Amino acid sequence: MKAHHGMYIGGEWRLAAGADTIEVVNPVDEQVIGRVPAGTSADVGHAVRAARAALPGWAATPPTERAAKLAALRDVLVARKDEIAETVTAELGSPLPFSQAVHAGVPILVAGSYAELAATYAFEEKVGNSTVYHEPVGVVGAITPWNYPLHQIVAKVAPALAAGCTVVLKPAEDTPLTAQLFAEAVAEADLPAGVFNLVTGLGPVAGQALAEHPDVDLVSFTGSTAVGRRIGATAGAAVKRVALELGGKSANVILPSADLAKAVNVGVANVMSNSGQTCSAWTRMLVHTSQYEEAVGLAAAAATKYGDRIGPVVSAKQRSRVRSYIEKGIAEGARLVVGGPESPREQGYFISPTVFADVTPDMTIAQEEIFGPVLSIIRYEDEEEAVRIANGTVYGLAGAVWAAEEAEAVAFARRLDTGQVDINGGRFNPLAPFGGYKQSGVGRELGSHGLTEYLQTKSFQF
Repeated sequence: MKAHHGMYIGGEWRLAAGADTIEVVNPVDEQVIGRVPAGTSADVGHAVRAARAALPGWAATPPTERAAKLAALRDVLVARKDEIAETVTAELGSPLPFSQAVHAGVPILVAGSYAELAATYAFEEKVGNSTVYHEPVGVVGAITPWNYPLHQIVAKVAPALAAGCTVVLKPAEDTPLTAQLFAEAVAEADLPAGVFNLVTGLGPVAGQALAEHPDVDLVSFTGSTAVGRRIGATAGAAVKRVALELGGKSANVILPSADLAKAVNVGVANVMSNSGQTCSAWTRMLVHTSQYEEAVGLAAAAATKYGDRIGPVVSAKQRSRVRSYIEKGIAEGARLVVGGPESPREQGYFISPTVFADVTPDMTIAQEEIFGPVLSIIRYEDEEEAVRIANGTVYGLAGAVWAAEEAEAVAFARRLDTGQVDINGGRFNPLAPFGGYKQSGVGRELGSHGLTEYLQTKSFQF
């Protein structure tokens, strides 16, 4: 798609307040593929005013009509799914088949799920002698990351619109073209002017202005825990609601009774997917000491097969970050089995699929979020130690447990301090709540739980 030179505010593309722009770079060949405006606080102010003006009308729109608009938006995304996939591939670098299946396919599922929820959700209920109303929070400031550029937008915007809120979106500066394409889809679906607004820009400028704006009622942010803390502090000072989906360091626990080969191969695929740029990736593989070396060999073989099949990381900055973690893992004594810090190609922000063995729970690569195709394999002696290791980080976003019997896996998973656990390779469910324990965030996305983040309650007593 061709980049827009303005912001989508109040139902139209408007020139930015300033002249500064952001270059969008293709991570595969390092070439500039477009430029978008670098929004300022003035642009954010215009967008918030447009959202505030549109709020009364959209909030009063019957839920069935909001549902119809969301269904229309979903249909536009379906019609433009090939363009979506190509755009994500161009600015994120993910292989086109993955962009088609995941980056385009999943947001379509999520948008459709909220079209159905908006039509069926009980926005009014009887509780004893009271009537309880579930009403929109108001104007939502949505700040989204680059790793799943359309999914993260839809996971915030769709439930907010279903709830009757209006939205100002500040997307990641690395992947703004996908956000502009989404704004085009909003216009094509004929949503009322001001219900959705887009301001592109840098996080410390446009993002901060949005989080601090006094006329934003809720800030929904996905990104690093460090930035999430700052947004939470800002919102707390203003007694403003937040929804924070932050970092993760998820454990893939393979119990001795499990199908080891399947658990390892699926675990490696999970980490290498999207070049490791997934906050819920199972980057710590926990294996019983009796199966440890076999698991290391299986993981090494699986990772080697990925080789040229994974795309680059998103930017030179991200490549440097991942490299530094790999170098730290080597320096701290982990055994490098596959991969390493050297670039596998002369051009592009590529990182070799990397597997570390002999990783101890206190090592940096076992504690901090790397956000690249790097797997740490940790041994455990018994189930109690496995629980301690799995829970032994500040994060609690996701994870996996494998066992011969589902009941055994479930019993272990119930002991994990984490928001979502896949049992024996469980499938993605767009209706299940997603979000973390501890420093992995506040609130939930997806399904009815994601919708309630954007609602507030009012009760009448009779």
